[in-house]
Amino acid sequence: MTQHIPRRRRRTIASAALVATALIASLAACSGQASASGTSDGSDSVTVGAHSNGVATETTVELKQVDSIRDTLPESVKKSGKLVVGLGALPSGFPPITYIGDDQKTYTGTDPDLARLVAKVLGLQPEFKNATWQNLFVGIDNGTIDTGFSNITVTEERKQKYDFASYRQDILAFAVLKKNTWQFDGDYENLAGLTVATDRGTNQEKILLEWQQKLQAEGKTLDVKYYPDTNAVYLALNSVKIDAYFTPNPSVAYQETQTAKTANPIRTAGTFSGAGETVKGLIAATSKKGSGLAEPVAAALNYVIEHGQYAKVLKAYNLANESVPTSEVNPAGLPLSNQ
Repeated sequence: MTQHIPRRRRRTIASAALVATALIASLAACSGQASASGTSDGSDSVTVGAHSNGVATETTVELKQVDSIRDTLPESVKKSGKLVVGLGALPSGFPPITYIGDDQKTYTGTDPDLARLVAKVLGLQPEFKNATWQNLFVGIDNGTIDTGFSNITVTEERKQKYDFASYRQDILAFAVLKKNTWQFDGDYENLAGLTVATDRGTNQEKILLEWQQKLQAEGKTLDVKYYPDTNAVYLALNSVKIDAYFTPNPSVAYQETQTAKTANPIRTAGTFSGAGETVKGLIAATSKKGSGLAEPVAAALNYVIEHGQYAKVLKAYNLANESVPTSEVNPAGLPLSNQ
């Protein structure tokens, strides 16, 4: 997948590092909430790709509150007038999924923008709370976050504690330097002897560690490395401290485009389902089990899928290949045997 960045100067590796550093500072300083351009403010439209720093094509979509769907909300959420959306994007953000926009205050990316569509259909004001990946789930558990829109993969283990409303396919990818000829062919065997970075507490880590165990059982090695943020990962990749980075596909596609005209361009060296070999991986809005939010969120997603606003969001970020035909409540997830 190639990310198109219109009418903006592409950044060099050096400037990308500076931007990532600025994002860390901005996110750390942020209160955890941000206003959104074109949200539930009384208008009949939502602006997606706002303040995206050239990552998305800014697009305005027409959308109104749908009373029949709003009526299915839990009464407490309806009375609050807001949908508290959790973003697990600390410390440095995750373009094009979730990050701080070029106004240094607005959360932008596919997931905040899809959350804005859902909030509009439900007649609620979106309120974003940013956190680390681990604290995102703490917030859902203690009720300070209504639903998480943060590239969360549906797993059978997570379904024991959470309810899900799916909204994107979960595709993982390997990022390598373009000059590196290695290619993942779908078989864990060709990872033997490599050093691969991934992210702690994520589904891709579980898959990679499973492959590591299989290789070790065969007397082969796979060295797994961790870094504090994506900027540090790509610095390690550029200095050949690692061979590859195993992470969600959108991140790799973004880096591939951002580095295309630099001294060390990145390329995608193969993809894999985020749910493993047996189940189609799905990304979903995540709420506390039994909260009553999954059904209205799924209904709102299905409304914008049917009426075309959903497709416009993914097209704006050039992620149409991750679209789903329908939002499902608690679909099949990564099996317990694979976790």
